[in-house]
Order: sequence, then structure tokens, then C-alpha cells
Amino acid sequence: MTPKTVRRVNWIGGITTVLTVVIAVLWAFPLYWGIVSSLKPENEVVRPFIELWPDTLTFRHYWFALTETQIGAWYLNSIVTSLGVTVVTVTTSLFAGYALSQLRFPGRTILWWLILASFMVPTQVLIINHFVLMADMGLLNSWAGIILPQLIHPVIIIVYKQFFDQVPKDFREAAAMDNASEWNVLFRIYIPMNWGVTTALSIVTFIWAWNAFLWPFLAVTKTEMMTITVGITQVFDAFGVYYARQLSAAVLAGFPVALAYLLFQRKVTQAITLSAGIKG
Repeated sequence: MTPKTVRRVNWIGGITTVLTVVIAVLWAFPLYWGIVSSLKPENEVVRPFIELWPDTLTFRHYWFALTETQIGAWYLNSIVTSLGVTVVTVTTSLFAGYALSQLRFPGRTILWWLILASFMVPTQVLIINHFVLMADMGLLNSWAGIILPQLIHPVIIIVYKQFFDQVPKDFREAAAMDNASEWNVLFRIYIPMNWGVTTALSIVTFIWAWNAFLWPFLAVTKTEMMTITVGITQVFDAFGVYYARQLSAAVLAGFPVALAYLLFQRKVTQAITLSAGIKG
């Protein structure tokens, strides 16, 4: 590589780095602004000019959110529903992916194409059907009513199927020679080989369920049954909207997800890569 080429590569690398930093700052600024504004008195938040740091630092808005709202119940509802969605979705998707990959049964091809075609149907299109079904079953304003319509994640089935397709057939043939049942093959061979994939998909599914807003917003009208993403819309005062209070509640709502991402960043990235590869 000639010196001229090296200089050109350095320029390209430098420009790319600068653009990356600029984009990162633009992306992170709303998050920074929300956190900083939640630490300001309300009169500073509504000022007509931008202040990057509060003149008076206060945590009273967080205290209000923690003591004057039902945020504890909202957290509990989000934890229960998110864990329920995660456990049921990942478990059923694992079984479905294994069946589609390793078993031969009537209608298998049609079922597989139906799962692939489900990508063409936006979840929002099914909202009315979900609402009518949950209302007819008497499950509105309940954990089950929040969980059941959120169990549709065909991408997880597809990820599992593709993973199981890549497992060497020798393992299955050896198990068959030992007269192992399908359950033994699944639990003793295939599942232990994909704990990493299962962990990654579980984390991402939990984050999806925690951040869900539209369906929990429609399915729940009782304040005590709201999830955290819906509950923070109830943080207001009889005298009007207090932006700092709502921002503090929003920060508290997003903190568990941000913490989970920081702790399991590699697994989350792995799951997103798998999902993106499937959709691409």
C-alpha cells in the first residue's frame, strides 16, 4: 500500500469516525435532555431557552413519582406480563421451531409458509380482533388480557428453525440408535446446544414486552392494572401537566430496560443480528 493510499484511508477513517460521533451525540441528546429536565424545577423546564444543566438540582419529581403514584403496581404489572410473554413465547417458539425443523407431519410446509407470510401482517391490524376477543373472554383489565395478544413473534420461530436445521444430523441419528424419544432428543441434545440463542431471544423478547404501549393502553382502563409504559401517562396534577414529573416517571420506566441492555449487551446484539438476518 502506497503512502498516498494510506493517507486516503486515514482521511476516510477520520471522516467516518467524526460522522459516527456526531450521529451518536444527536441520538443521545434527547435522552440526556430528558434526564436533565427531570432534575430541574418545573419553572426551569418551561423556560423559553435551552439550558444544558439545571440551575437548581432537585430530585423531588422522582420522589413524587415514587410516593404519590402507583408506580410500584405498574412495575409489578410490567414484570409479570413481560415475564409471562417471554416464557410462553420463547418456549412455544422453541417447540414449534424444533417440530418444523426435525419432524415430518401433514401440513408442515403449509404451516411454515403461513409463519413466513405473517411478516406481511402488521400487528396493529389485529388490534381490533384482539380487543373483541379479550372483551368476549372477560380478560380486559387483567394480566392474561395483556399477555395473550402479545404472544405472536414468528421471527423467534424462524430463528429456532434455522438453528435446528444447522445441527448435524449425526446427533439425531445416534440418539435414534439408542431408542431416545423426541423429548429426550430435544431436551438432551438440541436445547443444551442453543442456550446462547435462547438467552439472547429471551432478553430481546422481554425488552419488547416491557416497552409495549399500544396494546396495554387499549386493554387496561384501571389505573392499578396499568403497565409502567401506560402508567406514566397518568403522572399529572390537578392543576395541569408537570413536564418534569412526567419525565422523571419516564426515566424510571426506562431504567430497568437500560440496565438489562447494559448487562446483556452482547446477547441483545446477537439476537438483533439473528432477527435482522432472518428479515433480510
